[in-house]
Amino acid sequence: MDVAIVSIGTELLLGQITDTNARVLAEALAAHGHTSRLRLTVGDNHQQIVWAVAEGLARADAVITTGGLGPTQDDVTREAVAAVAGVPLERDDEIARRIEAIFATRSRPMPANNYRQAMVPHGARTIPQRKGTAPGLLVPVGTKLIACVPGVPYELEDMLPEVLAALAELDPHPGVLRSRVLRTWGLGESRLAELVAPRFEALEGSTTTIAFLASGIEGIKVRVTSRGASEQEVAEALDAEERALRELLGDYVFGVDDDSLERVVARLVAERGLSLGVAESLTGGMLASRLVGVPGASGWFRGGVVSYQTELKRSLLGVRAPRVVTREAAVEMARGATERLGVDVALTTTGVAGPEALEDQPPGTVWIGLALQGRLGAREVRLLGDRERVRTYAVATALDLLRLTLSGSPRGVELQ
Repeated sequence: MDVAIVSIGTELLLGQITDTNARVLAEALAAHGHTSRLRLTVGDNHQQIVWAVAEGLARADAVITTGGLGPTQDDVTREAVAAVAGVPLERDDEIARRIEAIFATRSRPMPANNYRQAMVPHGARTIPQRKGTAPGLLVPVGTKLIACVPGVPYELEDMLPEVLAALAELDPHPGVLRSRVLRTWGLGESRLAELVAPRFEALEGSTTTIAFLASGIEGIKVRVTSRGASEQEVAEALDAEERALRELLGDYVFGVDDDSLERVVARLVAERGLSLGVAESLTGGMLASRLVGVPGASGWFRGGVVSYQTELKRSLLGVRAPRVVTREAAVEMARGATERLGVDVALTTTGVAGPEALEDQPPGTVWIGLALQGRLGAREVRLLGDRERVRTYAVATALDLLRLTLSGSPRGVELQ
């Protein structure tokens, strides 16, 4: 079933709050085999809400609205939905009594405005409100449905099962809709699109689709979505497409779904029974922070040295290279970290985050050093962006190079 989501609230348009409700609804719909066909955000304005709900009904089988069910004058979702459905609002005395009881238990007088929450479009079913005062609404419009839930997230989530049950009444057999995300590092979006282009052609007309999600420090994600009659059918389709994509992308794919570079590195280090330490300059502890964020890091991560100043590189790590933004310095940092921390693997970063050049090297120049059981090597990378992006990308690139090297990839660091 195709479903449109309409988020209502001027505060959303002003950027004063983040619309987490739309994400929760979209995830729930996908998990139950429905497609989020359209998402609209409008302010607390009767005409805007009427337009958005009508637009949603024109493009989808059902519309879910969030927000605008409160007791104040700007809460006009009920009136707008009734207008779209072409029915009047009627007072539900049972709801009114329940709201009165809520205020009575709190020993507070009930403002007359709260009776607005007892107004229901003719022919609608209500969703009981267990955590607030505004009930949800299920409003039939011909063969379609408008479901209205509060904008308060925990109230919405409490009503969500009944919304999904109402959708199931319209479409008892929606099928299965699932997605799988392949996570990549090291390719730009345009190059990735070139490599994946054959799969777009191969999937034309099928129930499996591909999309790209650029996410900064997480690299570029390739999302595969498939629809089918059963979980097994969809799983087989996702497995087949993952194999095809991995054949095209090779080890640029570092993980699936919730994998992160640090988690993948953690698995590789732990599986090999190795210990890991880091020595950082421009990244200033960011590399160590990501590694210790992995549960169980104490089993394989020994610690790190933040040698930001040149004299500390020399006194703590034994760096003798005259210039510190060099291969020699990165390698010597790795050797020194191995000795100081007593680890099998040492990963190091040194370079220029900016905004000024250093040692005649432009911002974005980064050397990543690696020591692995006595062998040493380093790789220079040139990164784009401001100071924070250079540092962030340096961490991800260092983790990826360690992953590739441990996996025996020719794209890893050459060690001697």
